Amino acid sequence: MNRSFALMLLPPIALAGCTVPQTAAPVRTGGMAPVPVPYTSVGLERVLGQDAAGLTKLFGTADADVREGTARKLQYQGRFCVLDAYLYPKDGAEPRVTYIDAREPDGSAIDRASCVAALTRRDGGR
Repeated sequence: MNRSFALMLLPPIALAGCTVPQTAAPVRTGGMAPVPVPYTSVGLERVLGQDAAGLTKLFGTADADVREGTARKLQYQGRFCVLDAYLYPKDGAEPRVTYIDAREPDGSAIDRASCVAALTRRDGGR
């Protein structure tokens, strides 16, 4: 082999040992990371402040009615979501909705106002 040719090959051969092996990007299992749902009361005016009779008029009979002391949770289940309405008394008055939580049937987060809208239309609306 020609000496000048061998010297020409030396730098690329020396650099070949300095490369970093490429690895695949990490694969996410279980789908995408959850996206936080904004927490506002916009679109909830028909529910916040209602008593149990008002919720029944809006959504129909609750699918679950849980009482603990003076607090009460009414749960409404629809095809697209589950809504929990928490009623608390104030100053001895009848309990009224002060907090609402919503989720998709699989437990994923969903916008509360969208859930309220979907539930008011369940069974053809009320």
